[in-house]
Amino acid sequence: MASPPPIWMAEPTRFARLSQRSARIVAAVLAVLLLGALVSLAAPAPPAASGTGNSAEDQRDVLLYEEIVDAMRHGGSYYEVAVTELRAGHYPLRPFFTVRLPGLARVQAALPQPLVITLLYALVVAVLAAWAMRFHTDFARWPGRAVAMTLLAGGLMAFVQADLWAFHEIWAGLLIALALAIRRPGRWIEAVAIALLAALIRETAALMLVVMAAMAWIEGERREAMGWAAALGILALALAAHAWGVAQLVGPLDPASPGWSGMLGPGFALHSVRAATALVLAPGWLAALLVVLALFGWSGWRDPLAHRVLAVMAGYGAVLALFARPDTFYWALLIAPLSLVGLAFAPDALRDLARAARGTRRVVVTRMDR
Repeated sequence: MASPPPIWMAEPTRFARLSQRSARIVAAVLAVLLLGALVSLAAPAPPAASGTGNSAEDQRDVLLYEEIVDAMRHGGSYYEVAVTELRAGHYPLRPFFTVRLPGLARVQAALPQPLVITLLYALVVAVLAAWAMRFHTDFARWPGRAVAMTLLAGGLMAFVQADLWAFHEIWAGLLIALALAIRRPGRWIEAVAIALLAALIRETAALMLVVMAAMAWIEGERREAMGWAAALGILALALAAHAWGVAQLVGPLDPASPGWSGMLGPGFALHSVRAATALVLAPGWLAALLVVLALFGWSGWRDPLAHRVLAVMAGYGAVLALFARPDTFYWALLIAPLSLVGLAFAPDALRDLARAARGTRRVVVTRMDR
């Protein structure tokens, strides 16, 4: 019996080729992950994503960055303004990366605010367009493309809020999504440049550079791996210059960060992704299951990019689980744009996995002429 055609993808998923034993192992792992997602909901939940809540506390960081840009528009230098505002707001000033890198604020201060917001929306459109081109070839039918684009839009919910224009994770998250969309085998320079820009806006985007360098090396793409490593080297130089600039104004009596060893667990990572995407509208238990199914969907897509997206997602999930504090849940914004897209691959992946686990065999009939 021939395998049925894909539900809406252009070709079967990776799971269609699994042996019965392997498929059953994968199915068991998926069941454990889904159960673990439900159990982990006992972890503390973060507040609503910055800019989406109603309280002044939810807006505190956003207002801080707006005030820094506004002061620079009136002639202030970045480091003097940033340190003054952070000190006035009783924010930590040590270590040096508690002060954001200066690039984004300097660009925004040089432009009128309406143009900054226009650029933000243009970047959102670029992300949508880049992924639409990827989906055009990987989904054989328009319903699949429509679902994938809808899920992408659901991950971009926080990114179209104009009052978040000064928030660094918003820009970095969009650039990470764009870099992943345009990366193809043999064509990686543009992706490296865009991802480096994300890291120069928010240094936590460096994790994406590390993951992409490692994946390129594993896949045998040595030149590409060196390109990602070069981007990390440039970022290291920028951080060294940044550390020197902060050190000129910060002393030992300034408050230090409480550290990044939250150890809040995978439940907090799931809560954070929910708070950063359209899943905030869904019940917590349903959102947790959908995040796991989205990761499963990414693992089934038969494209070299899928493993990289999955590795980036898993990397930031681990960082949120191990190092984030309740007030740094917004790190999830770095992966929010693509967090739900994997659900578009999940129907085909689940169907192929179920067939492989049942041991459905193909019977090939050949005609013999005598």
